Amino acid sequence: MTVTARRTVDTPQARVGYGALLRTPGAWTFLAPALAARLPYAMLSLGIVLLVLDTQGSYGTAGTVAAVSAVAQAFVGPQTGRLADRFGQAAVLVPSVVVHALSVGALIALALGHAPVWTLYLAAAPAGASVPQIGAMVRSRWVAKLTGDPATASPQKLNTAFAFESVTDEFTFVVGPVLATAIATGIAPAAGLIAEAALTVVGGLAFAAQRRTAPARHPHVPGAGRVSALASPGVRLLAGSFLGVGTVFGAMQVSVTAFAKAAGQPGANGLVYGIFAGGSMLAGVLYGMVAWRRPARQRMLGSYALLVLGCSTLWAMPNLTALAVAGLVCGLAIAPTLITGYTLVETLVADGAKTEAFTWLTGAIGLGLATGSTVAGQLIDGYGTSAGFAVPVAGAGLGLVALVALRRLLVPPATASRPVARSAVPAQLVGASQG
Repeated sequence: MTVTARRTVDTPQARVGYGALLRTPGAWTFLAPALAARLPYAMLSLGIVLLVLDTQGSYGTAGTVAAVSAVAQAFVGPQTGRLADRFGQAAVLVPSVVVHALSVGALIALALGHAPVWTLYLAAAPAGASVPQIGAMVRSRWVAKLTGDPATASPQKLNTAFAFESVTDEFTFVVGPVLATAIATGIAPAAGLIAEAALTVVGGLAFAAQRRTAPARHPHVPGAGRVSALASPGVRLLAGSFLGVGTVFGAMQVSVTAFAKAAGQPGANGLVYGIFAGGSMLAGVLYGMVAWRRPARQRMLGSYALLVLGCSTLWAMPNLTALAVAGLVCGLAIAPTLITGYTLVETLVADGAKTEAFTWLTGAIGLGLATGSTVAGQLIDGYGTSAGFAVPVAGAGLGLVALVALRRLLVPPATASRPVARSAVPAQLVGASQG
């Protein structure tokens, strides 16, 4: 039925532990395969950089090829999210993983065959466009599970679920780069991408098979207007701020790789980047355990400001140890920013556009990653290894300016009709986003 969600006064959130969340019936049936399916997300860009760097010898070219993949993912990903909302997740996932495996295989063959650079772009585009949007799909399953099922409905659990998902994302960014680097340097440069494609296929198909926990489809009704997540100005603002976070990821991947190679320890780049992501993971775990009293909008501004501050020191680090410590400090602000952003965006869109909305945020990170890796690669080629670290502070700084100037757009409408299964949930969720 349709109910009216009203903006509520700021109220403290009840704390729900991770143990209670993970005991939600049916949760592990989709969480386990999702972990395998989303791990390659953190391996693809770095795997491309390592392979193309080995075959072409240019950080700029390697970063640009990775950027083409990330841009394709950023723009096509939300479209697959919309299709998943409309036709179901399995209908989108199965063809996606097949196309992804074929595209990555073509990219590897072309790179090893020393084909012209433009052919690498042609292969990288479908490889990125077909990356399964597992993180957005898992978040949609949590929303369906914790708002639509009367036996498990809990807005407090949903806040914890978003924290858990951000921690999981960061875990993949700890393990993924280390795994990709270890395989690429220990076996062969192409082996990292081969492992990425294999995990995508196996994990993606296993996740698609879990149909019982998939959210309900929202097919298009003839004569009705199409629901679009981007119709919300708040979603557009959050996507812009996540673009800034993405530049941090992209620039760090390329810059740390260059810094480690210049230091004579090329195999250490995955470890240093993993420490950066590990700081984010640690912060995410702690963030999800706190019953926050401040409004989510204030938390978003605070964590984003800390991100800018942390990034501002990276360029001045004299060695790998100092860089790892600075990266750890910088990473502490990442997960709180992402968790709060996902919490906010859930309250700004209708039920038929949630997967799309989550995917726009994920796609914005990918687009920022593309921009960050490209610009950092060019700066490194032209000005030296430390020049790439100017990109994270610039990208995050622009995101902070946008958030501060347009923060009023993050307030959900005073009244909004939304189709839900139980009337108590929407108002509580909107209240949670406020405080």
